[in-house]
Amino acid sequence: MSDSPPSPTPRRTTRRDLLKSASVLALPYFLPASVFGAAAPSNRLAVGCIGTGNQGIQDLKDFLRNRDVQVVAVADVNTGSHGYRDPKQFLGREPARKTVDDYYAKQKPSGSFKSCDAYNDFRKILDRDDVDVAVVSTPDHWHGAMVVAAAKAGKHIFCQKPLSLTVRQGQKMVEAVRRHNRILQTGSQYRSGPSVRHGCELVLNGRIGQLKTIRTYLVRNNFAGPGPGWKPMPVPEGFDYATWLGPAAEAPYHEDRCLYRFRFIYDYSGGQMTNFGAHANDVAQWGNGTSLTGPVEFEPIAAEWPPKGSLFTTALSSEFRARYANGVELVCATANRGCTTRFEGAEGWVEITGDHLRTHPESLKDSKIGPNEIHLPRSIPSRTENQYRNYRPDHVRNFLDAVRAGVDPIEPVEVGHRTASLCHLGNIALRLNRKLQWNPDREQFVGDPEADQMLDQPMRAPWQI
Repeated sequence: MSDSPPSPTPRRTTRRDLLKSASVLALPYFLPASVFGAAAPSNRLAVGCIGTGNQGIQDLKDFLRNRDVQVVAVADVNTGSHGYRDPKQFLGREPARKTVDDYYAKQKPSGSFKSCDAYNDFRKILDRDDVDVAVVSTPDHWHGAMVVAAAKAGKHIFCQKPLSLTVRQGQKMVEAVRRHNRILQTGSQYRSGPSVRHGCELVLNGRIGQLKTIRTYLVRNNFAGPGPGWKPMPVPEGFDYATWLGPAAEAPYHEDRCLYRFRFIYDYSGGQMTNFGAHANDVAQWGNGTSLTGPVEFEPIAAEWPPKGSLFTTALSSEFRARYANGVELVCATANRGCTTRFEGAEGWVEITGDHLRTHPESLKDSKIGPNEIHLPRSIPSRTENQYRNYRPDHVRNFLDAVRAGVDPIEPVEVGHRTASLCHLGNIALRLNRKLQWNPDREQFVGDPEADQMLDQPMRAPWQI
């Protein structure tokens, strides 16, 4: 280990504990960083960031801003290039290393700092005894292997949403995190938003009467990939494509397969369903009090697919219906409404889009939650300002406080797994184009071996979980 004292060992959390805290019955207490002397080098948490692309560089910056953190290493298979969501972005491990060194240099009288290591292989971060926290911000197909390896290596983990590539990988991630007594935060930052929390509390406390329907809205694909007849391209210099593929099936390189656009190919992700659905459906789960379970039925309504033979394989737009055991219906659809969750009850509705909370009646949003009512966990108890720009850094801060206190953060591994599973199951219903019955306790379909086979996908040797 490093010169700093080890982080507190988290207690073994039982399912009953999780139902109590993650489902809404408890308000966890997090210790502020100031209690630990955040500026003292001996008290800092050493962080290694795995994946430094479009989302990874944002996560890295959110960790850097915390004075009780020292980012000591980054890892990425791309040395540095353009080609991410914004063509002007130049990202990869060397730009990330420079970001870290420049940030810390500004805090030193000499104006110079060179102490962040940069690796092609993420395992070099996990092998370091001085690293306390691993941040996983890679394409989804790497999440399972990296999270399980990080847990075995004794690292606490911040893993971007969607937590898993498949339902079965998610189960193994839960098992590994709990077996090795690690803290994991799922990177679904909407739970760290005051308006999201308050909107869900209104629903849970019956302000809209009996909840009938939840509607979640996703955006359409924001990139069009190569159609039928696309041709492979040479792998660019400085990009380790073989390692980028990792556990995924062997496939010829194309610039639209990797970096930001990986999310539109089922081998690596689940499209906008698992991208924005991991936000909107996570809010739905929270407000329905079902964060540790899921629907019992999934039914496809509509889907638009790329032409057969296209590089991209995920749905361009989609809509499915799910039903919970309590009778609540969830309808998840592509629409031009941003990433939105709408709760409809017998006496009104609550709609949440980022930091915007709308209600009917309008006066409902000012309703106060009484001391004896259901209170959801607060990511940052002192946060009063409600702006979306705070959600992501507050989510990171909540994780760091949880690591120091040895408690679960606002979106622990089980919760991230269940939200990802909901999205995966919706995709499976759409791909099979038939109604499916689901047992959320056993986490398998009812009498449908073909659908069960789609709960996982093979991992290419030597990678495994």
